[in-house]
This record gives sequence, C-alpha cells and structure tokens, in this order.
Amino acid sequence: MDYTSMLGLIQHLGYAALFFVLCLGLISIPVPNEVIVMTAGAVSASGTLLPVPAFLCTFLGVVSGLSFGYTMGRKYGRPLLNRLQKKERMGKALHFAEKLLSKYGKFALCASYFFPLVRHVMPYLAGMNQMNFKLFAVFSYGTGLAWTLIYFLLGRLMGNQVQEAGYAIYYYGMRALGLLAAAAAVVLLVRWIARARNDHKRTLGQ
Repeated sequence: MDYTSMLGLIQHLGYAALFFVLCLGLISIPVPNEVIVMTAGAVSASGTLLPVPAFLCTFLGVVSGLSFGYTMGRKYGRPLLNRLQKKERMGKALHFAEKLLSKYGKFALCASYFFPLVRHVMPYLAGMNQMNFKLFAVFSYGTGLAWTLIYFLLGRLMGNQVQEAGYAIYYYGMRALGLLAAAAAVVLLVRWIARARNDHKRTLGQ
C-alpha cells in the first residue's frame, strides 16, 4: 500500500478508505500503517478530507484492528499464533512480543506500537493470555490514540512526502526490531551457558 494507491481509494471511498485500510492492515498481512496514517493527515491538510472526520476514521480503523486481534487471540489462542509463527519475520516479531508481554505485562501494549509487526501480534497475545478486555482497551486504545495523532500530524506537515517518510520509519523500525531480537538471543545464550556452567560445578562438587 503506497501513497498513490491510498489517494485512489480515498477518491472512490472517501473517509471509509481510511477505516478499512487501517483495520485490514492490523488484522491481515501487515502494510506500513505509518504511511496510511500519514496519508490521512496529508489529504486532510490538502482539503480533500476534513481533518476531524479523517482522524476519527483513521483512529477507529486502528481500534477495530486491535479489537479483532484481541478477540481472535482469546478465541483461537495458540493454534492461530503457531500459524503466524511459520512466517519468518512474523515469527521474530511474535517472539519479541512474547518477551515484552512476559516482562512488562500491560505496559508491553504501549511499547509494541513503536515496532512494526510487533504491534500487529501483540493484541493476539493479549487475548490468548486472557488479559482483561478493559485493561487491554485502556492501554492499547490509549496508546493507539497518541500514536495515530502523532503520525496524522506528521502527515499534515509533510504533504506529498509522506510515502518516503513513512517507509523510512517502517524500515528503521524493522531494523530496530531485528537488532533487539538478536540482542535478546545473545542474552538468552549467555544465561544458558552460565546456567550450564553452574550446574556442571555443582555436579563436580557433589
């Protein structure tokens, strides 16, 4: 999904395009949501759409995608996530999201927004782990509102440069995810080696 495609959809569907593309972007094969939200801001700045309805439709699209992911995770749980894990990039995001959720609990919902793909799988994990829906909504929708507003305003400032900026943000977000996943793997390996050495010393001491 790129800037030109989004403009074409907006011309045909108006505000509904923002809702459906964001919703589908969070519940199916991920698309760069940064580009979509920034495009919404850009078209509202150009006068194609009114700012407030454009923002509301964009935010409701994000919320609908998050809610769908939570519901699917709660209903289908691990079998659904096992299917997602078969895709290499999604598997890395899923592993990182599980670590975040295990370590930070509800606050992981906030942190996940800053990493592409991770924000897509986090609602599934929250649902699968039977997180209370009200708690999920407070942290996920609240952060979603701030995230949407930031990129919407960036889109208004950047105009027709939103595609380049959005893809750059997405690209560097993916790079950061890869680095963090690699760092987590190194930490786990070091801990495993240290534990193995300690077990070996205990065995020798007996």
